Amino acid sequence: MPDRQTVAPAKRALDLFGALTLLTLLSPLLLAVGATVRVSHPGPALIRRRRLGLGGTPFDMLAFQASPSTPLGRRLRHHFLDQLPQLVNVVRGEMSLVGPRPLPPQKAATCPDHARMAVRPGITGLWQISGRSGLPWEEMAILDLHYAQECWLGLDLMILLRTVPACVRGRGPRIAPDHREHGRARLA
Repeated sequence: MPDRQTVAPAKRALDLFGALTLLTLLSPLLLAVGATVRVSHPGPALIRRRRLGLGGTPFDMLAFQASPSTPLGRRLRHHFLDQLPQLVNVVRGEMSLVGPRPLPPQKAATCPDHARMAVRPGITGLWQISGRSGLPWEEMAILDLHYAQECWLGLDLMILLRTVPACVRGRGPRIAPDHREHGRARLA
């Protein structure tokens, strides 16, 4: 397996090519979803969530406003369409197509394992294709750590190929890990 310095430029090239291609192909869908969200929700169609990226650098992760209490929000989350604006984060270099999900600063402060910060966070990753809401936080963290240690292009391609059917088939929204251990679940 090639070392991380060899993989990084190829991974970035794959990220740029994939994100720009998807933004181009999905632009009618992005515009339609954005307009529908804007008409059906008060406030902006896009929201920004503060997250930590590569090396713990803070950035604003983009997402469509998708309240779980509305039919539109549930549908967007079910098919992961609320995450499509994160393709812009990939183009900017703040995220990757594949990697551990980015943590909010308050969760990262309580997470003892900082190895996940050695790679760019991703739109999809091992735990997103391995059960989402069915996995406890500890297993999600283990999968993220495994990815950070074993990061290579073949694994990225496998994850991307498994992400497409998961998005088309749809899955339930995940339970936010930061609320799971406190006994109250919150849709994230």
